[in-house]
Amino acid sequence: MNKDLVAMLKRMKEQSEMRLKSLQTRAEDPKLTEDDAKALQDAADKETAAHKDVVDQLANLTSTENNPASDDNNGSESESEEKPGDDDNEHGAVVSPQVRDGIKDAIRSGMQGQGQLSKVAKNEQIRSAFAKTVIGAMPVEEARSLGIVTGNGSVTVPEVVASEIISYAQEENLLRKYGSVVRTSGDVKYPVLVKKATATGHKLERADDKPMSETAIEFDEVLLSPTEFDALATVTKKLLAMTGLPVENIVIEELTKAYVRQEANYMFNGDETDNINDGALAKKAVAFTPTAAVDLTAADAGQKIYDALIEMKNTPVTEVMNKGRFIMNRAALTMVEKMKTADGFPLLRPLNQAEGGIGNLLVGYPTDVTDYADKKGSANTPVIYFGDFSKFHIQDVVGAMEVQKLVEKFADTNRIGFKIYNLLDGQLIYSPFEPAAYKWEVATAAKG
Repeated sequence: MNKDLVAMLKRMKEQSEMRLKSLQTRAEDPKLTEDDAKALQDAADKETAAHKDVVDQLANLTSTENNPASDDNNGSESESEEKPGDDDNEHGAVVSPQVRDGIKDAIRSGMQGQGQLSKVAKNEQIRSAFAKTVIGAMPVEEARSLGIVTGNGSVTVPEVVASEIISYAQEENLLRKYGSVVRTSGDVKYPVLVKKATATGHKLERADDKPMSETAIEFDEVLLSPTEFDALATVTKKLLAMTGLPVENIVIEELTKAYVRQEANYMFNGDETDNINDGALAKKAVAFTPTAAVDLTAADAGQKIYDALIEMKNTPVTEVMNKGRFIMNRAALTMVEKMKTADGFPLLRPLNQAEGGIGNLLVGYPTDVTDYADKKGSANTPVIYFGDFSKFHIQDVVGAMEVQKLVEKFADTNRIGFKIYNLLDGQLIYSPFEPAAYKWEVATAAKG
C-alpha cells in the first residue's frame, strides 16, 4: 500500500472536515438569509460529497492494513452538534429554522461519514487489529483508535472476537450449545424447587370454615459465582516473524481452541486443580444403573443395552423426558453402533439427512457425541448422559475476556505464550424432585 497516498488522503480528510466545520458555523449564524442559505446548501452538498469520497478511499486502503480512518469527527460532532438555539428568527429576510436545520443535518451527515466500509469489513478490521495488538505488531495508540482496550499488559477481547470464540465454543462444547446462557456483570441466582406443591380437590364451594389449605413451595438459591478462568496458547517466534501469513488468524484460532478446551472440561468434569466445579455435568448428573446387568460380551448384549436405554430415558420426570437428548463419548458411540436388538434392529438410527443439526437417533431421541464426556483416565469406558441440558446454566460476564502476552516465560523455547482470561460459571441446576440429567457408565468387563 502506498503510504504517501494514505498520508495525502488523511490530510485531505482533515482539510475537508475543517471546511465542513466552517460551513456549520455559517449555518448557525442567526442572521443567515435565504439567499445565503441556498448558496450554503450547495456548498455543503459539494463538500459533503467530496468528504465522503475521500473517506471511502481511505477506508478501502486502510481496511487491509488495519490503519483506521481517523475517528476525530466523533469529537467534532459532539462539540458542534448541540449549539444553543439561535434558530428562532422572526425577520422575513432570515432563513427559516427548517431550512437551517436541513443544512446543518447535511453538514453533520458529511462530518459523520466513515466511508462505505461494510460491517463485515469493519469487524475484520477490529479482529485483525486486536490480534496484531496482542502480538505487538500494532502501536497501542493506533489500536485504541479502533476501540481496542489495553492496560496492565492485557488486551480486552473486543465483542466481535469474543462472539467468534463463543460461537466456536457452542459448536464444540455441547453444554454451551444446549445450555441456558445469561450475560451479566454480576451474580445470578436461580431458584430451585425443594418441595412440591400439593393440589387439593374439593366438590363443595369454599366456605369460611373450610378455607383452602396452604401448600408449601420453598425455593433454595443456587448462586452462580463467576470464577477466574484462563487458558494458554503458545506460538513460535519464527511463525510470528513470517510475512505473508495471516498471523492474526493463527493467533485467534489457537486462543479459541485453548479456551474452548478449558471451558468444556470445566463444565463437563470440573476437576481442574484450584478450579473445581461442583456443578459440572459429571458430578451433578444422577448415576443410572439398569435393573438388569449388562454384559457386553454376551450374545444378547444388544438387546440388554436397548432395554437399559429404554429404562434410562424413562427414568426422568415427564417434563425432562419430553425435552431429553443423549450425549455420549466415542466409546459409547462405538458400542451402540455395533449393537442390534434380538430381532436385528440397530440401536442407533443414522438419519440420511441431518434434521436440525442432529444426525443420529437413539431409542427415538437425538444423540450427540463429544470427547469431553470421557471418563477421566478411562476413555474406553462408554459414558452416556440423558436429560434436559437446558438446565445447565452458564453465566458469561460481559467484557471480562482479556488476553495477555507472555514473552519471558517461554523465551528459552523461542515461543511466545498468550493467556486468555475470562470470568464465567456453569452448573447443572435442578430440583431434587426433578433431576435434569442421568449418567450411565457402562461396565466393559463381564461380572464373574
